[in-house]
Amino acid sequence: MRDTKESRLLLVLLIAIAFALITVDIRGGRNSPVDGARQAAAAAFGPIENGLSSAVDPVGDAVSAVRDSGTRHDRLAALEKENAALKAKLGSDDRNRSRLNQLDKMLKVAGEGQYGIKGAQVIAIGSAQGFSWTITIDAGANDGIERDMTVLNGDGLVGRVTTVGPDTATVLLANDPDFTVGTRMENSDELGFASGQGDRPLRVELLNGKAEVKKGDRLVTFGSQADTPFVPGVPVGVVSRIDPSGSGLTRTLYVTPYVGFTKLDVVGVVVQGPKRDPRDEVLPTKPKPTPTPTVTVTVSPSAQAGAPDTNEQQ
Repeated sequence: MRDTKESRLLLVLLIAIAFALITVDIRGGRNSPVDGARQAAAAAFGPIENGLSSAVDPVGDAVSAVRDSGTRHDRLAALEKENAALKAKLGSDDRNRSRLNQLDKMLKVAGEGQYGIKGAQVIAIGSAQGFSWTITIDAGANDGIERDMTVLNGDGLVGRVTTVGPDTATVLLANDPDFTVGTRMENSDELGFASGQGDRPLRVELLNGKAEVKKGDRLVTFGSQADTPFVPGVPVGVVSRIDPSGSGLTRTLYVTPYVGFTKLDVVGVVVQGPKRDPRDEVLPTKPKPTPTPTVTVTVSPSAQAGAPDTNEQQ
């Protein structure tokens, strides 16, 4: 457009109209007569403006990113927290699965021996007095626990209850030096008494000094009168060494216990003894020996053809 008097007049007229429309729009507020036209223009040109802004305004994108960084950081922190919680849950699930396996194994022992048991969890190790091999369990008098009850787990004999509180109880472990239990040998029925030796194998004194015993033989509890403090048939351990020197009156054995006393978790207190002596039924199944392969070498007659004839005539 050429810069003429008419064009200047048209420009002034357009500016005046624009100011008039702005004034009317401001005074009209939400009821502005140009509101409809403004919304129509926004609908028509808004997408185009957004596209152009994205294409030609990287600074705006950077500002938006900085503005949203707090939100994104919070989300990242939340995800990290969720992952940590998930890992903790998985760890807890692994531990729960281990406990369930222990419980299943213990219930199998209880079923085979016909023992009525009360399950419990080890919550403390050691005693308030002295240095005895003891544990504290989360079951007590309120759960039917009494003094001098047998305690076992899925592997065998754990110990006996010595002190009972309302909700907890103390168990003297079978490897404590003050612990003694009557035992019976598998198959031979030889009787003896097993005593704890701390972190060493149990010491067993057989009543028969001439009893035939070999390494690998197994022992179970003999049982007490009225099943107190020990019920019969609970696995004790395996003979690991036989003392060659003896007085002849008794025979000394050293027995590796089935139970690992340093890693106890789930245990069972026998609150009801079996109706009959299970004898050896609770012992684990013995592994079958692996057969030793034998090699037979066959020598054919042709292989002997070249051998010298020792019967040659002189």
